Formats: sequence, structure tokens, C-alpha cells
Amino acid sequence: TPEGACAEAVKVAIDAGYRHIDGAFIYFNEHEVGQAIQEKIAEGKMKREDIFYCGKLWCTCHPPELVRPTLERTLKLLQMDYVDLYIIELPMAFQPGESIYPLDENGKLLYYKTDLCATWEDKALEACKDAGLVKSIGVSNFNRRQLELILNKPGLKYKPVCNQVVECHPYLNQSKLLNYCREKEIIIVGYSPLGTCRDGSWWRVNVKLPPLLEDKLLNSIGKKYNKTAAQISLRYNIQRGVVVIPKSFNPQRIKENAEIFDFCLTDEEMKAIDSLHKNERYVELLMWNDHPEYPFHDDY
Repeated sequence: TPEGACAEAVKVAIDAGYRHIDGAFIYFNEHEVGQAIQEKIAEGKMKREDIFYCGKLWCTCHPPELVRPTLERTLKLLQMDYVDLYIIELPMAFQPGESIYPLDENGKLLYYKTDLCATWEDKALEACKDAGLVKSIGVSNFNRRQLELILNKPGLKYKPVCNQVVECHPYLNQSKLLNYCREKEIIIVGYSPLGTCRDGSWWRVNVKLPPLLEDKLLNSIGKKYNKTAAQISLRYNIQRGVVVIPKSFNPQRIKENAEIFDFCLTDEEMKAIDSLHKNERYVELLMWNDHPEYPFHDDY
């Protein structure tokens, strides 16, 4: 995004009532997020404790000795003393180093031996929580087997509070994973609750799937409530207990995405939207499907 666009979007979102901000070091805009938050605090719009910021640990930073320095780098960019949530962005480890995507001489991504329990343990993420650098810790894009590695770890001090998934929407409703996480009292966070962009270059999006927001059923239900297909999709997940974090730089859409608390979908409408499930992904991450911890081979 152009310089300053992220900061402006965050300020618009805060003015519209948003308080949950989802970020990551590899988005390369945490300095703008921090700038926007600090400006709104200075204006008296809110206090730091009103904001819920989620940061992410990237794949090249899984070794325990890198976890705290990586989090501290995020805190410095944000101009904050702590983040509210810090999660392992993907269960796949890449070779540590300066490069975000380390490559060998043939251009192949260099994988690294993954030890999810070591990344989690009391010398890494759990230690960051004990030190007050983060309020809660969680994971992202973990399947059931990977979650159980953490949950069954001997000496587990803190279990993951959430599992953020790259997709959770009517075409991929994640019902099996959602039910499992409910049993374990782990909250599902939907990173792409509106499907995703149609740009095939963005993490190699599967453009064979039809655009979610053009779905006839979602638009038909939207007409009943005078809402958009996007608002119906967001409301669907809210009623299922899924946290949604829609992304937009468009001020009007930012406001619209928050206007979903003045209506409720009926049980029949929820079941009808459930039936849209295709069990296919827009974001398959197929370029990494030979990684030993690629999370999407499993059913859930």
C-alpha cells in the first residue's frame, strides 16, 4: 500500500468504533499502525487499554531465542509496552535469518526444522507473557494435530487462546475445526471472512472459486435486511462465535463492515448459508505444500 494509507485506514477504523487491530511484522506497516493509534490516544479518542492489538511471529523466527527479540521489535515499531495478543503466524518454520523468504541457489524456499512446542514453551512465547510483553498468546492456521501438540505438551503453562485461520467464510466455514476449538475453549478468528482478493499473485489465490460476495443467496438475504453480501457474511460468522477481522482501506467499507449488530439472521438463514460450504480454499498456500508442517493436508 502507498505510504500513509495504512495509518489513515486505522484512524478511520478507530473513528468508526473499531478497537481490535490485527497486524504483523511482515505486513511492513506496524510503524504506521502505531503512529495512528498514538495520534488517536493524543486526541483523547481512547486510551491504550481500549485497543486490542494482535501481532504475529513470522516463520523465520520460530527458534525460542528469537521469539522475544522479534516481539520487542514489533513493540518498538508500535510504540507500545505490550501487545494484547501475539500468535504464531504459521506452523511452518523457515530458515532463520534476515530474509523473510530465505531461498537457496535454485530459488527454493529454505525450510527449517519445526518444533512448535519449543516455540511455545516457557523460554519463548510463555516467557513473553510472564514478562508482561503480551497479555495473551495464540496460534494461526494450526490444524487439529498441531493444536494437540501444544495442548498435550508436558508442563504446558498457557494454552492458546485463539487459532486465527486464513479463511473462514460461507464457502469454507471451518465447522469441524470450529467445533473442535469450541471443545478446547479456543476462539477461532477469521482472517478472510469475506473470501479474498482476486489477485492471483497474492499468495497465489485460487481464482477458480467464484467470488463470495457475488453469491446469489448472500445477496438475496442482504436485500431482506438492507445489507450487503459482505455484511451478511460477517454476521453469519459473528452468530457462530467466530471473531471476524475484515480488511479494507476504503472508508465507506470500513464503516459498513462494522454495521452488523442491528439485525440477526434466522436459524433457517444460518442453515441456508451453511449449505454454501464448498470445502475449498481461496488461499491454499500450495507453494509450501511440501513443508512437513503444511497445515492443509489434514481434514481439519
